[in-house]
Amino acid sequence: MKYLGTSGWYYQHWVKRFYPKDLSKDKWLEYYARHFNTVEINSTFYHLPYKNVLKNWYNQTPEKFRFTLKANRQITHVKKFKNVKKSVKTFYMLSDIMQEKLANILWQIPPTLKFNMKKLNEIIKVLNPDYKNVIEFRHKSWFTLEVYENLKENDIIYCIVSGPNLPLDFKLTAKTGYFRLHGRSWYNYNYGKKELTEFAGKIKKLKAKDFYIYFNNDYNAYAIKNCEMLKGLI
Repeated sequence: MKYLGTSGWYYQHWVKRFYPKDLSKDKWLEYYARHFNTVEINSTFYHLPYKNVLKNWYNQTPEKFRFTLKANRQITHVKKFKNVKKSVKTFYMLSDIMQEKLANILWQIPPTLKFNMKKLNEIIKVLNPDYKNVIEFRHKSWFTLEVYENLKENDIIYCIVSGPNLPLDFKLTAKTGYFRLHGRSWYNYNYGKKELTEFAGKIKKLKAKDFYIYFNNDYNAYAIKNCEMLKGLI
């Protein structure tokens, strides 16, 4: 199954470009979910969500809609996975509110953190294997066969990344595939049909059981445009 969506949906600058001008903000998610079957939540990276907010998201979306929650930055970027057992458990417990609509937890490794095996083992150890854990690396030193093999051994999903100065490495380390498209020059980037056609071919070639694809180039609603285009190519 292919799940295609964007990194977030709550963007004022998408009004008229995607959302109808007269549509109230509390209806944006419902409208979004009529066009896409998944969304990646970035706001959970900046602050822990209230339980009632998660419940509202659950209730506003169709039965087969899926969410990915991005892990809180206190865990990943501030503490860098040190002494975070309690915080990680709390985040998992909050994510349980999404029930069957929870697809993945995204753990982003900060760009300041370079590869070392001790740190990788530390990260793997703190993750609960009962969840679909996705790791996104932001420093090029992590993109190695050694890292991929360790993820594979622990059934952790490797995040394919399209962004500046990072290897675009189409690998699969679990039954699920995951692809984040930030834009080749970050968020103000409009992917062309040629690029997206190439991506579609590589995604198909990996033959993942499920594939989650999120566009994070929100500027000018490029994410919406590009996601719709890729959806037509897969």
